[in-house]
Amino acid sequence: MGINLSNFLASKFQSRKMGQFQDLDHLDGLSISSVSANLYNSNRDDLAMFYFRDGANFASVYTQSKILSENIKWNLNQKTQKIYSLLINTRNANSFTGEQGYRSMQHLADFVSKYLTEKQKEDEDDPKIIKSKNIIFGCTGTIGEKFPEEKIKSKIPDLIKNIKYTQNKYIWIKAASAIMTTDTEPKIAMEECKIGNTLVKIYGIAKGSGMIQPNMATTLGYIFTDADISNDVLKKLLKKNVENTFNAISCDGDTSTNDMISIFSTGKARNSLIKSIADKKIKSFDESLNKVLLNLAKRVVADGEGASKFITINVLNAKTENDAKKIGFSIANSPLVKTAIAGEDPNWGRIIMAIGKSSVEINLSKLSIKFGDLIIVNKGKIYNQYNETEAANYMKSSAINISVDVGNGKKNFTVYTMDFTKEYININADYRS
Repeated sequence: MGINLSNFLASKFQSRKMGQFQDLDHLDGLSISSVSANLYNSNRDDLAMFYFRDGANFASVYTQSKILSENIKWNLNQKTQKIYSLLINTRNANSFTGEQGYRSMQHLADFVSKYLTEKQKEDEDDPKIIKSKNIIFGCTGTIGEKFPEEKIKSKIPDLIKNIKYTQNKYIWIKAASAIMTTDTEPKIAMEECKIGNTLVKIYGIAKGSGMIQPNMATTLGYIFTDADISNDVLKKLLKKNVENTFNAISCDGDTSTNDMISIFSTGKARNSLIKSIADKKIKSFDESLNKVLLNLAKRVVADGEGASKFITINVLNAKTENDAKKIGFSIANSPLVKTAIAGEDPNWGRIIMAIGKSSVEINLSKLSIKFGDLIIVNKGKIYNQYNETEAANYMKSSAINISVDVGNGKKNFTVYTMDFTKEYININADYRS
């Protein structure tokens, strides 16, 4: 199965080599398929299916927006211990679509479960009856447009016919590409670790480029593992690890109606029983899951709409972690800060402004700011050896590190963001064109 190159028209992916992506390969218990449903009126892949032939334990975290997409409503309403399929479409968010949008989820779930039950009869020695409640959805794209149920439905037979029981890097990249909207390249990540003496895999894909501001786990992200972990432990691991990964990124300060991060466990690794998140045997898995989530989250920021700079904001020695987070996001979401960085202007006064408007109490006599290794502000005053030329040269870097030392506590938080360029305006002005 090759890559549908039309997915990458006008894309930075064209300059990337396949070898620059991690080597995701086969993961037992998972099958993948992607096709074009012509949602973009082109032949690019826009529909992806992940099929768990023996079912998978799972957990999800969803947007905290008060307006939920219809697929998120559907997912929340399915009370089941096992998921057999995740179906993701791009181009249409199925948000603000009302009864039609929700009924489409029911119709598609009925249709997918029927066809997958038939596939079970064809392929399995002990076929299972897959029900509608065993199907969940990811939707991304434009809000408020009628959901294209018939276009998607017409491609379900092809999607299931094309299911590949054995994966390789190309299939993973093809699926990750099928869920892109304004993304310029697919986002995949992997780690391997051990639970006890058993080697397990953790693979992930994500999409996101705009409408990125954390309020649980902004964007779409899907993690797959062959580990055998219960739904309850998966839920606790996921909620813990989104906090300093997907909850630590911002591109533009906007939270989507469709945000979801899910993890699926096929159990095929046959590792020893994990009774709780406190089990010592889960430590390596916990750390590896965080690495996968952070890798994907950083890829979302680096691929932010029109981005030319990847910005890391380290807030140090705050009184509480919440204070550190408030300061970090106040800086990250400031259009004045983001445009100054895009213009390679070391206008540190805008950092001061953003700290001040964060609502966190600041003792100026303890405040220090650095750009990379360059000291800008020291103990509430401009550093006596500050050199504007050196600072301007630093701002030419593609990766910008800003450190803010609050000096009144021991809590830290790191936020990742990108700059605002003219291209950001062009992309969003033409989003529906």
